[in-house]
Amino acid sequence: MNIEEGFALRGRNPDVLTCISNLSNDEVFTPPEFANRMLDTVSASWAADHDGADIWANRTVKFLDPFTKSGVFLREITKRLITGLENEIPNLQERVDHILTQQVFGIGTTQLTSLMARRSLYCSKFANGKHSVTRRFNSEVGNIWFERTEHTWTSQDKCKYCGASKATLDRGVDRESHAYAFIHTDNIKTRIAELFGGDMQFDVIIGNPPYQLDDAGHGRSASPIYHRFVEQAKELDPRYLVMVIPSRWLGGGKGLNQFRSTMLTDDRVRKLVDYENAQEVFPGVDFAGGVCYFLWDRDSHGQCEVTNVIGENHVVASRPLDEFPTFVRNSAAVSIVRKVLSVNEQRMSEQVSSRKPFGIATNIRPEKSGDLILRWEKGEGPYPTNKVTVGNDIVEKWKVITSYVAYDHAGNPGKDGRRRVLSKIDILPPRTICTETYLVIGAFETKSEAENLVKYMKTRFFRFLMSQFMYSHHLTKNAYSFVPILDAQTTWDDKMLADRYDLTEDEVLFIATKIRPFEKT
Repeated sequence: MNIEEGFALRGRNPDVLTCISNLSNDEVFTPPEFANRMLDTVSASWAADHDGADIWANRTVKFLDPFTKSGVFLREITKRLITGLENEIPNLQERVDHILTQQVFGIGTTQLTSLMARRSLYCSKFANGKHSVTRRFNSEVGNIWFERTEHTWTSQDKCKYCGASKATLDRGVDRESHAYAFIHTDNIKTRIAELFGGDMQFDVIIGNPPYQLDDAGHGRSASPIYHRFVEQAKELDPRYLVMVIPSRWLGGGKGLNQFRSTMLTDDRVRKLVDYENAQEVFPGVDFAGGVCYFLWDRDSHGQCEVTNVIGENHVVASRPLDEFPTFVRNSAAVSIVRKVLSVNEQRMSEQVSSRKPFGIATNIRPEKSGDLILRWEKGEGPYPTNKVTVGNDIVEKWKVITSYVAYDHAGNPGKDGRRRVLSKIDILPPRTICTETYLVIGAFETKSEAENLVKYMKTRFFRFLMSQFMYSHHLTKNAYSFVPILDAQTTWDDKMLADRYDLTEDEVLFIATKIRPFEKT
């Protein structure tokens, strides 16, 4: 295979990097087309910051993918540089040698992915192999480094750097440790110098980091780690940092509060491209909340250009990321939220119960006798008053309940881009209580007040405001933070609510495009 064949795929052959299956939801391979969208963002930003200059025609720019898997980013960068540097370095072999030895660098996530990345970049799993497109390397690894890294266990049997459980990942040298080198160090600049030699200053750090700890089951309780890669990359002080990560950080996620606060208040995050449905980026991968990529520009400050992508529809707006208590991901929703919050009203989050509204866990079942009725996931039965530890003040009231699990699978919209948000809504009469499966949305002296709350909850307006917090399949009381508490003596409908908050016809139509009628699935 000659050099041009190696880097320019023939039209009749499929790109192998579009055909490989993901290892897991932790380490998702980036499709070449999507990697190029991210590189286009880098290219446009470089041109804007350098009087229209072409980054791909600059022989001094250095790129790092610190968690390379398939090698797609490094390969696509190299292809662009081969074209862009044609006038600067006319000889093709000299051009390739320069690019591969001086401009593109990577750190493999595992032994397997490092071999894949070298095959993608050098056309050989060994950088100095006979099939490699360059002869300038003396080592097998070239500029794609990988060596097994071990976790550093604390006295609590957790890794000092990533929080991994010793019981899960201390499993011997014959299996991957998943101790990613990029985040398992106290000084990343020193570590990078050890890996690649000298004082390495990268202009662009780009890639798709591992998303969560390998918990042996990739369950919903797994802890995210992608934010650690973002934080570490910033320590290297690149000109541009571009990463694709789950969008859940924008409004939720275990252990992400500080990361979210830092990112949303950082006015160097200049571009954010958000996909509500992760499968639009990673076909066949289903995780809650969608995915996004961002561009952080070290030397540029200002509002962020937010692009919302839903199918073929793209909405672009420049705005601050920290305007609201949660990030309002769709820019078209911002004006609606502003109008609602401008009215000085109490919010439903002040009224909605916390989990375990009566102190009764999900796995508790009715007993043989009792003076109350307990509603659980699949029915009802007797339950004694003396086992109710909280919520005693509403036991005798009419209570509106709904599950804290969203109706929409994994928190994602349907194929039409719309959500139902809430699952079944029900009314519990006095002396009927419920397990942790449900939240109590309101409690009233009369049944008619409870019925009016149910009608309010079924409006598109109510569920649209809730949907701004949907980054997972769970709807805690925080999801009600934008919803105003209204007079329960009134039967509210969407027309009345639109008039109350002075919504325009376009805003009403937008809500209808995002929220389906409650009774229809």
